[in-house]
Amino acid sequence: MTTAVLTPRAPAAAGFRAEAAPRAHRAVKIWLYTLAALVVAMAAVGGATRLTGSGLSITEWKPVTGAIPPLSAEAWAQEFAKYRATPQYQLLNEGMSLSDFQFIYAWEWGHRLLGRVIGFAFFVPFLWFWWRGRIDRRLALGLLGLGLLGGLQGAVGWIMVASGLQPGMTAVAPVKLAIHLTLASAIYAGLIWLAAGLGRDRAGGALPARLKTAALALVPLVLLQIALGGLVAGSKAGLTYNTWPLMDGAVIPPASTLFAGTPWIENFFDNVALVQLNHRLVAYALLAAALLHWLDARRAAPGDRAGRRAAGILGLVVVQALVGITTLLLAVPLWAGLLHQVTAMLVLGMAVAHARLSRTAPAA
Repeated sequence: MTTAVLTPRAPAAAGFRAEAAPRAHRAVKIWLYTLAALVVAMAAVGGATRLTGSGLSITEWKPVTGAIPPLSAEAWAQEFAKYRATPQYQLLNEGMSLSDFQFIYAWEWGHRLLGRVIGFAFFVPFLWFWWRGRIDRRLALGLLGLGLLGGLQGAVGWIMVASGLQPGMTAVAPVKLAIHLTLASAIYAGLIWLAAGLGRDRAGGALPARLKTAALALVPLVLLQIALGGLVAGSKAGLTYNTWPLMDGAVIPPASTLFAGTPWIENFFDNVALVQLNHRLVAYALLAAALLHWLDARRAAPGDRAGRRAAGILGLVVVQALVGITTLLLAVPLWAGLLHQVTAMLVLGMAVAHARLSRTAPAA
């Protein structure tokens, strides 16, 4: 009589073993798309934090203990005292009540808590899938790279907040906000890229090379537009020139307005007229690029899924443009600002998935 000995499954050499079963790919895909959805939620909560003026309500960076909010009247009093010492309180919010402070604190605390949740949702399943052999070496390296970007994103977030706590500052520096938003968008794009490529043959499909190149080129164009949107948000440029298509009676304001500051290079980051104009111009460029790409895909690859994806991108870009115009005309109400930000992430996600799928074919 023999006795079977059960041992845990060991990972393959160097800790990675590819498992090509469709079920394995499906589980990893669900995980990656869930992470991408959490990043979109993070961006939305971050947008709400900015629009409600909540981003400077927590004056310290405590990655571990900061997960616990104030739980007593004494703890709330201590946190409120720290906020009252900030320039934002002294210059903008003097006389704020404790209940008003608790409102803005809740937004910032929720934003930071969601960041911790994303970190947990990334690393724990990553270790599990790695141990079960469902992540090959290439995918693992990509995921580790995104994990490092996530850690950098947390540090950039604190650097951004710290910029708003400096003497005379009542908000974070626009450039740091733009970097924070763009880095989050890049992480989101990386998750979509990896998820869309699972179970695909890297040899590629039969699309013409120019369509593949055009599909890929849309991604950095969308990222540039998101970065410019971060500058608009950080400089509050959306609260000026609330007309469309004209800006103070002109399609393009005079150079004396666009380059009023010195040195001239700083106008690209701090001059609300130039910041808003650049956001408008890249929006027009993105709309034209999406339209031309769709027309080319219809002609060069009739009946191919690439054409339908190109049509989806064009539709989302049109919706995003309309939402952006509405947001501008209404002087950035909370609901419109958040819708504009979330739709931008949807455009980016669709563009990344389209670029990835256009370069691959279903695995045999």
